[in-house]
Amino acid sequence: MNAVDPSLDAAPIADWRSYPISTGLVGLSSTSDSLEVTWSDARTSPFHHQWLRDNCTCSQCVYSVTREQLFEIVDVPPELHPQRTRIDQQGHLLIDWQDGHHSRFHPGWLRAHAYDDASRAERRALRPQSRLWGAEMGEQLPQFDYQAVMEDDAALLQWLLAVRDIGLTQLRGVPTSEDVLPVLAKRISFIRQSNFGVLFDVQSKADADSNAYTSFNLPLHTDLPTRELQPGLQFLHCLVNDATGGESVFVDGFAIAAALQQEAPELFQILCDTPIEFRNRSRTSDYHRMAPIIGLDAYGVISEIRMGNFLRGAFDAPAERMPALYSAYRRFIEMTREPRFRVQRRLDAGQLWCFDNRRTLHARTEFDPASGARHFKGCYVDRDELLSRIHVLQR
Repeated sequence: MNAVDPSLDAAPIADWRSYPISTGLVGLSSTSDSLEVTWSDARTSPFHHQWLRDNCTCSQCVYSVTREQLFEIVDVPPELHPQRTRIDQQGHLLIDWQDGHHSRFHPGWLRAHAYDDASRAERRALRPQSRLWGAEMGEQLPQFDYQAVMEDDAALLQWLLAVRDIGLTQLRGVPTSEDVLPVLAKRISFIRQSNFGVLFDVQSKADADSNAYTSFNLPLHTDLPTRELQPGLQFLHCLVNDATGGESVFVDGFAIAAALQQEAPELFQILCDTPIEFRNRSRTSDYHRMAPIIGLDAYGVISEIRMGNFLRGAFDAPAERMPALYSAYRRFIEMTREPRFRVQRRLDAGQLWCFDNRRTLHARTEFDPASGARHFKGCYVDRDELLSRIHVLQR
């Protein structure tokens, strides 16, 4: 009788995502602390023993219901190594560990997580890329039909991808009742509440607690730069807009930051490195945050713009750096006023802006409240919720 292969008990717990097999495993070789895999496209990928043991997805190491890890690497010796390795008939990598544990690795998953230089560069190239834009977006604005977004997941996905990659979209055919916006926002996820409420009304108020609730010109800014985490997405739904003036203005903060990096790298670096105070105070709240105007992600890529001159405190920097900080700050604001970057459009009743608030700066021209009613309904959804919804829709 043939012995049962113990590795059959090491069937991996499936990830929520799928990993197609683009290249197969064709060879294995060992070193003192790693296993080197050869792929069918001739690439080689080293996998350290600790990494392999740490990423075992058998039922002992991962809970099948949540698909979250149970195992912790400190529960095995650092010198743990395979006793036997092989490739099975399905192309999986099988490992019998010296302590009697068995692991099985799907080749698609293994290739997707390989950390040799070529594989890491390949993954980075596949990351979503922001499409930078300027004044031409006035003619190329991504527009979507409200009813299609509400009823068709494919249309929803296309809208969300545009929000992610471009950072500015418009929905048309939106009913002008006040209960529509929360239903639309929840097509993505839950709404982020702030001191302005779950939903907020953008209209002129005599007792305004924000410049947004006045009728005068509102300069380009991101909402709530005073928070540790600025809201990701902002929705502005036009219920009525009969007033003279009050056009919406947008600029791509990423495009401005990239242009500044190209044209004046020393000024760009100052805005990346220097924390600026933002504060928002009213009778009932007092928010304060120190953060740079230009934020970079873990890869050094521009990932966030934080700007609101009317919410900014006094600069606090070493005396010898103050003139350079003002030069950088002045240049950034000057660029937001340059026609090459600006999009200016009127939002009419039944239309809705949805934009990335941590990227796209928005403004409003002055309007005359005596000339007619102007009422927008707004809310926020965090950027993480957008990305999660995209991932689920793409599965």
